[in-house]
This record gives sequence, C-alpha cells and structure tokens, in this order.
Amino acid sequence: MALVAICAVGGGVAYAAAGGASRVRSAGRISTESPAAFHRALAARLRAEHLDYHWIACVPSGRRFEGVRVVRCNVDFGEPHIVAYCSVLRTGRLLTSAEDPAIPCGPDNAGFSDPVVQYG
Repeated sequence: MALVAICAVGGGVAYAAAGGASRVRSAGRISTESPAAFHRALAARLRAEHLDYHWIACVPSGRRFEGVRVVRCNVDFGEPHIVAYCSVLRTGRLLTSAEDPAIPCGPDNAGFSDPVVQYG
C-alpha cells in the first residue's frame, strides 16, 4: 500500500513538471491569513531552502486570487535585490506567485515611500 502512495505522489510531481500544472493548480481550498502569518511561513520556507535574506516585509496587496486576498511579501536578498512573493494558502500551505504565476503580483505601490520635494 505504501508503494502505491509513493507512486501516486511521484506521478503527481511528474504530471505537474510535464505541464499539467493547470489541473494541479486548482486542487485544494484557497484561503488567506494575516501578513504576519505569511511572513512566518515565507521565512520558514526560505530557511528550509538555505536562502540568505536581510528582511521580509508583508502587506495586503489589494489583489484577489480565487476570491481571497493576496498578501505581498518583499524579500531583500541584498545588493539591492528585492523579490516580491505574492501568496495565498492552498489547503493551509503557502502558495506563492513563483509557484503559480496565476496569482497576481504586479507592482502595487503598497508600503513605505519617501516624499519627493522639488525646489525651484
């Protein structure tokens, strides 16, 4: 029985890698959570992938995916190299725009900005 489960999981991964992701994408309930929860989940994932970063800032993006609010997390990898991860939860697990490009993640100008003053 365990061998059948392993083969099923392996087949699902191969199916997604072969371009069947559109069907795999719709599997599981989509939900959202607080920006702090996304911050914790993304930090845990980056640590698990052994990626070094300076900071993570998460804010509600104002966008929606499958009816739920998308949270945008900007990650500073240094040299200024900031990457945006727009995220929702699928069946309680982090799903980012890097994994599913259908999650909207364009520039949204949310967060801090310096005031621009012109003289003359």
